[in-house]
Parts: sequence; C-alpha cells; structure tokens
Amino acid sequence: MTTLIKQFKYLLFGLTFFAAQSATSAGLMTPKSANLPELEIKQHHVEVTIEDGYAVTSVEQVFFNPNDRELEAIYSFPVPEKASVGEFTYWIDGQPVTGEVLEKQRAREVYQQERNAGRETALTEQDSYRTFDSHVYPVKPQQDVKIRLVYIQPAHVDSGIGRYVYPLEEGGVDEEKLAFWSYNDVVTEAFSFNLKLRSSYPIDTLRLPQHPQASATANSSQEWLVALHNGQASVEEGESRATPAMIQKLDRDIVVYWRHQQGLPGSIDMVTHKEPGEDRGTFMLTVTPGDDLASIHEGRDWVFVLDLSGSMKGKYQSLVEGVKKGLVRLSEKDRFRIVLFNDYARELTSGYINASSENAKRYIDKLENISPSGSTNLYDGVEQGIKGLDSDRSSAIILVTDGVANVGTTEKRSFLKLLESHDVRLFSFVMGNSANRPLLEGMTKISNGFSINISNSDDIVGQLMLVTDKLTHEALHDIDVEIRGVKVKDLTPDRIGSLYRGRQLILFGHYWGDGMADVTIRGKISGQETKYSSRFEFPSQSDRNPEIERLWAYATIEALQNQIDYLGEDADTRQAIVDVAKEYGLVTDYTSMVVVREEQFQQHGIDRHNQARVAKEQAARQQRAAAPVTNNRVDNQQPMFNKPRAYPSHGGGALGPWMLLLLIPLLKARRQRRN
Repeated sequence: MTTLIKQFKYLLFGLTFFAAQSATSAGLMTPKSANLPELEIKQHHVEVTIEDGYAVTSVEQVFFNPNDRELEAIYSFPVPEKASVGEFTYWIDGQPVTGEVLEKQRAREVYQQERNAGRETALTEQDSYRTFDSHVYPVKPQQDVKIRLVYIQPAHVDSGIGRYVYPLEEGGVDEEKLAFWSYNDVVTEAFSFNLKLRSSYPIDTLRLPQHPQASATANSSQEWLVALHNGQASVEEGESRATPAMIQKLDRDIVVYWRHQQGLPGSIDMVTHKEPGEDRGTFMLTVTPGDDLASIHEGRDWVFVLDLSGSMKGKYQSLVEGVKKGLVRLSEKDRFRIVLFNDYARELTSGYINASSENAKRYIDKLENISPSGSTNLYDGVEQGIKGLDSDRSSAIILVTDGVANVGTTEKRSFLKLLESHDVRLFSFVMGNSANRPLLEGMTKISNGFSINISNSDDIVGQLMLVTDKLTHEALHDIDVEIRGVKVKDLTPDRIGSLYRGRQLILFGHYWGDGMADVTIRGKISGQETKYSSRFEFPSQSDRNPEIERLWAYATIEALQNQIDYLGEDADTRQAIVDVAKEYGLVTDYTSMVVVREEQFQQHGIDRHNQARVAKEQAARQQRAAAPVTNNRVDNQQPMFNKPRAYPSHGGGALGPWMLLLLIPLLKARRQRRN
C-alpha cells in the first residue's frame, strides 16, 4: 500500500506540468479587411452524436457585425482528424441554404460572380490539412450572420478507450496563418456543447480531462449524455439531455474519453447502407481483435525524436513529462537514444544508452533544461533518428512533433522514400490542430507504425504510455482480408499493414447483392502465419446509416491523395478525387462548396445533389435518435476471436493511461487547495 501511495504522489507531481496552455481560439469569423474589428460571436452551438462507429458533429454559429459598413467575412475552422465536411449552410433571408460541391476553380468563379452582383453567397474551401475556410458575403452592418457546418468522422476505440475531440484551438505552427486569427474567444449570448454517445457495448465511465465542470450522465450503460454551456441553449420538447455545466471561454479543445467495460469479446461489427431497389451497397467493417498478441521479453531499441522548434513552447513540458513516463516503462534490456531537432538535428545521447532508471533521470534532467526555439527541420530529425540503427535488434522511433516541416527537405515524397528504405517502425505523436497530419500519418503507415493525434487538452503522458505498452507486445503484420460469397469491390484501405495490440481495423467497401459471406483475416505474428475466420450476412436493404457513403468516399480520396504524394500528381488521379468528391459532396484540396440564393443554383446550372443527400442524412439521424441503441456485432454465431479484447496493461510498476486521466481532477483539486 505504501508503494502504491508513493506511485500516486509521483504521478501527481508529474502531472503538475499539465497546466493550462495559452492558445488561440478557432471557429471564428473575421472581416476580410484587416483594418476592421473582428465579428462578435453571439452563439456557438455544437451537437455531437457518436454511434455505429462514427461521429456526426453539427456546429451552428451566429456572428454579429459591429461595424457601420457592409463587409466580406472569413469563417475558419480547424480540420478535425479524418473528418469529411458534407454540409455548409448559410442563412439567407432567414432560411437555411445548403451548399453544393464543385471543382475548386468553378466554385470560386460562381462565388465571385454572385459577390460582384451584390447577392448573398458563401464559399467553403480546404486549406490543405490546416483549416476549412469559408468566405461569406455580405455581412451587413449591425446585423447577424448565421452558418452551420456538419462533418462526419470514424470513432475508433483503442484498448477499450474511445476518444472524441472538438477542436477550438488554433495550432500555432504557421506564423503567417496565426496573424489572421482573431482573439475573440468569448461568446456573448450562448455556447452549448451537447454530445450523445450510443454504444453497442457497455460503457464503464465517460469524462472530459480538461473540462471537469461538464455534466456527464448515463441513461443506460450503452447511452451517455454530455453537456457544457455558458448560456441558455434551447432544448427540443421531449428531448433528453444532461444538465448543462458552465464554460467561460472557447480557448481549449473539448476532449471526451469513454471506457468500455472489461471482459468484452473480440468482435466484428458492420454498418451498411443500401438503398431500396439498388444492387450496390456500402459497408464499414470494424474488427476488434481478441488479446492474443504475446508480450515481447527480449530487449528493444527506442529512438525518441523530439521537436524543439519555437512552436512547441506551449507543449514542450508536456512532451518532456511524456518521454519521462515512456522511459520509466522500458525494460532494463532495452536501450534508448534521444534526438532533438529545430533548425537542424543533433543527438542528446551519445549512441544507445541502457534504459536504467539512472540513465533515464540523467537525460530527462537535460531535456528539462532546454528551451524550444527556431524552425522545424523535420527531415533532418527523422534522418538522424534512423542513423545508427542496429540491424540485430528490434527498433522503433517515437516522433513527437506539431509536424510542420518548414526548413530543409519538406516534400512528403522524400520522407516516404526515407522511411521505405529502412526496416524501422515509426510511431508519431501529432500535437496540435494545425499539425501536418497527412505527412506524419503517411510516414508511419509506410513504416508499418501508426500515429496518434494529441490535443493540448489530451494526456500525452497516458498516450505515450499506451504506445510503449503496445510496442512491448507482438503485432499482426502483412494483413490481408478476404470476403467470399458476396461480391465486394472498392475496398479501402487497400494496404492494411500492421495491427498492434488494442487497435481496431476499419475497412470500407462496396458490395453487390446480399446473403452470407465468409470473411477471413490473414497475417503473420513473429513470422508465423495466422488466420481468423467468420461467416455473417450482408443485408439486401439498409437505410439506417447513409453517412457511410461519405465515410467510404473520404477514405477513398485519402488513399488517392496518398498515391499522389508518393508518385506525383497525374491528371487521372486528380480527376478521380474530383469525381468522388462531387458525387458524395465533400470539400477537398480540389473541390469547394458554394452557397448562392436558391434561384441562382439553377441559373448557374448547379444540380442540388448535396441538398438531397443532406436531407436524407438528417432524416436518418432523426430516426436513429428515436430508436433503441443498435448492436452492430455480426459474428455472434461464429465468433472470429476466442479471447476477450485487449485493455491497457498496468505492468512494469506504472499505472495505465486511463488511471492517469482519472488522476487529473485530483491534481486540480490539490492545486486549488494550495492556492
């Protein structure tokens, strides 16, 4: 008991570094002219539903123009992780008008024509991996403007723990972009954040690490409600919600964690959409393996490649504390190196160091006496980390960065070629909303590693411990999925790579017809062939989840973009992205969403395909909300796995990441008592 108390005290002391960090608020609207005062945020309402393996987020905002002149304004919102924006709505004459997706240049031309004619219009574009930027015209003097943005993203579970992030912070990694952002992070009338979580599997608990004032209540073990607000948010008659809690400023991401009950079986869940009378359907297959990956006991080499650039100032101490906990988790048989990079890379250690507690403390002390500064030579850092790898030992590189390479080699293809030429697993912690996620995710995928996105409101300590826990277990490599009995095509991802302990495999695709199918997953564990099989039904009709089509389209576009990044852009691949994006109503680097007055769509020859898709999705969400929670498991009759799913390990004398998350409120209470 004394040892456990000491561990708690040690961890509480370590978590004192998780102080509130300064950040710039996102989701704002500013005048295009930099000489005018920013618009006032009157209302900001967020509705989130997480169900069936994906999350639907609706953001509705009302802005007020305090200026005495009509203006054009820009609304910017950070691109959430793997989110597909399918709806941007602008209120014209008090009525909501939903945008349509066109090729980027064509959308700009329509917007400019309408603006020049003095008519209401809006244009939503994607600024690469950074933001969705919407131009809105006109914003009349002393009047409101109202908009709505809806996006969809998969909701994965890792080692029994799910995570959702609503981005409110600008990442602060692009100084030119940073100059644009307004510092108006106060909502004058009402802010509301309402999240409903409906799960096929029982949930132990749900919490928000950086928003302990939020109200989280359970209608049942499979349905939880979260509420957070600063004013009177409207509630539909008969709608059940958690009792709201107060929030003062919109300057911090809202991160929601939930934990499934222990002992749940490994499983296959499937969600489909197939219109009545249609032969082709779309499916999302979620594979949660059983915990049959054994622990690795021989020594490994670990290379920590750490971003020391100036943009890491607000995140650096969290990084150091995370590395500290990671080093503590290593075995005495392990070795480590530490590489730092900003304008250039240099090694803090002199070659590999044995992972003793004395060595860990010595180099952590050195890290704590370093201050971030300079630019980001990411390529030099990764290249330096790869140098000196011992081919006789298993090696892994842990890269922690906010990921915007701005000096030295910056082309994505060069990073991919570098990783492809070495047998090493790269695992990336991507910090901040403006980080270059596509680059870092591509790097980890080609090395058969994985990346984890980290918010300033996250627990990087827990996340890093979770990763080191995975890397002390075997992994399933060279995965192949075979489906027989039903025709399937357009599978994505087409290259799965590796699956680590606790992680899920998400597979999208199209199917034709219906009936029973034999599904087999093959792979290798420590070089030995292994196979998992099951048999279940693909339905002839399914109209409950039309959003699955957009998720498939997003995953397909992502794969095509990765192909461009690696092989270079060609006309056919670019056109394929445009065609998919237009058909499924998605904003990409090549397509944009334009809103004009209803009668002007016809004038410009723009079909209202996305309007019809949005209406279909809205109707389906209303039907799901009124129905009981659905169990999407499909391998009940012939389970694919014979062991329960994996949960965080508490080995090595340290507490798991979920316990760290639970400790945060205790830390805050302790600090408050001291103050």
